[in-house]
Amino acid sequence: PKCFLALAPEDSFIHRCCNRTIPYAASYHGLTMVKNHAHAVARIGVVGAGQMGTGIGFSAAKVAGVEVLMCDSSRSSLENCKKLAASFMDRAIQKQKATPEQKEEVLSRIKCVENVEQLGEVDFIIEAIVENFEAKASVLKALDKVVKPSVILATNTSSIPITRIAAATARPQQVIGMHFFHPVQVLNLVEVIQGAQTSEETLKSTVDLATRMGKVTTRSADRPGFISNRVLMPWINEAIHALNEGVGTATDIDTTMKLGTNVPMGPLTLADFIGLDTCHAIMTVLYTHYGDPKFKPCILLTKHVEAGWFGKKSGRGFYDYSEARSTA
Repeated sequence: PKCFLALAPEDSFIHRCCNRTIPYAASYHGLTMVKNHAHAVARIGVVGAGQMGTGIGFSAAKVAGVEVLMCDSSRSSLENCKKLAASFMDRAIQKQKATPEQKEEVLSRIKCVENVEQLGEVDFIIEAIVENFEAKASVLKALDKVVKPSVILATNTSSIPITRIAAATARPQQVIGMHFFHPVQVLNLVEVIQGAQTSEETLKSTVDLATRMGKVTTRSADRPGFISNRVLMPWINEAIHALNEGVGTATDIDTTMKLGTNVPMGPLTLADFIGLDTCHAIMTVLYTHYGDPKFKPCILLTKHVEAGWFGKKSGRGFYDYSEARSTA
């Protein structure tokens, strides 16, 4: 009865039984806990069906249990998205962490569309396209015209300031950075970045959704590269310089850093997994903004990108993945 709800403490047993409260968000490194959905999210749109977008959509469907509309102008990308999501569930089934019935349920929540006009009824948008300001601004500007006024536009940019991207829309208070890490279904971090005009309600709703997706959230100021890539990219870039100067082979550099600093993979392998084109784009943003030579992409990285050697996704980077791709 409503009278009991009105009298009961907000986190009481009565409220929980009546499904009136939402589980607390994780408290991590000083991030404020979130009690309630500031902006109820039952259906999200993910723009960009590449590796990152697919991982984001899959995590939202599997862990948060929301309906997901994957949007990409490339039909082949959408087909690959479906296959990749299915393979994630197959892997979980093999490890006895899911059942065939759960696979069917999760995949049924993921739908594919080819243009942003079909995202008019979603509650939340996550943009996950190429790391390029003009492209991202163009997509958010188009989304701004077709989604509901209440919808939050989150960008998965890994380096571009949120304030700059938000200025392309008429709702800068509802634009926020939601930086996931690849592979999204494995890595549990989301870096959250408020732009100059991002509202507190937008922040709370974004943290809430990330928590429902099983992610830990950290906060970063709106500076190019944020926390993660401002620290990570110079490390990767220096490893590439070391390779270019013959200080060691790729294997020796990676093994030294992996075993010597107790990290799961060396910087060159990590760059291949991130995508050398993505690393180059991030470093270019950092170098353009800060002007510090440590951020200037090594010439070897530039040559690899120009040759189309983007890392694991293209079959070749600092290592050769062609055999693995042919047997996949």
